Amino acid sequence: MLRKLLLFSATLLIAAFAALMLTKTLPYYTFEKGIHFLTTKSDETNDSLWFRLGFYVHITSSLVVLVLGLLQWLPPVAGVGPRLHRWLGYGYVVGILGLAAPSGLILARFANGGLAAQVGFTLQCVVWWLTTWVAYRAARQQQWSRHADWLVRSYAVTLAALALRGESYVMYYAFGTKPLETYLTVTWLSWVGNLILAEVLLELGLGRYFLREIMNKLRRNLAA
Repeated sequence: MLRKLLLFSATLLIAAFAALMLTKTLPYYTFEKGIHFLTTKSDETNDSLWFRLGFYVHITSSLVVLVLGLLQWLPPVAGVGPRLHRWLGYGYVVGILGLAAPSGLILARFANGGLAAQVGFTLQCVVWWLTTWVAYRAARQQQWSRHADWLVRSYAVTLAALALRGESYVMYYAFGTKPLETYLTVTWLSWVGNLILAEVLLELGLGRYFLREIMNKLRRNLAA
């Protein structure tokens, strides 16, 4: 009961952050160059077709996979059926492998903060792609326990966008770090820290818990 309550609370928290991300993303669809994050880029970067393409593909696909991944929490929490779980998973995998991670690599090339930030974001996208691919391959091979564990790792990297913003706020306002120092720190901490937390949760049995709940749901559906 306590584990379900904690998962439900985490789901609500991620949903709240996803809604906040939506409000931050919508203004960009005016396609103006002088708004919010885009004001930190040079005119040359803003005029680059590759940057513009990568930026809009990334902010759109990243928000979609964030929501699809969130919905994958729901089989143990709200009883979503295995078929819907599978189709949501397909959308999540295609969104990351085909859109979000590749477009993230384009944006990494234009990252502020120099080489340290560019390498950090590039590695994040590579790890994001690989963890999602391994999870997908495990499902194709019906290695369900491995599939569940690697999807936890994949979603941990998906949540890096939320971690980056939360950690930036804490570092800047609570600890008074300088903007560049904050940016370079959270570039790495957001996804590496999430992966470390994911490994701790996996050691505590989070992957096995999700797998058990989903399989129990499948058995109930087959018996109905």
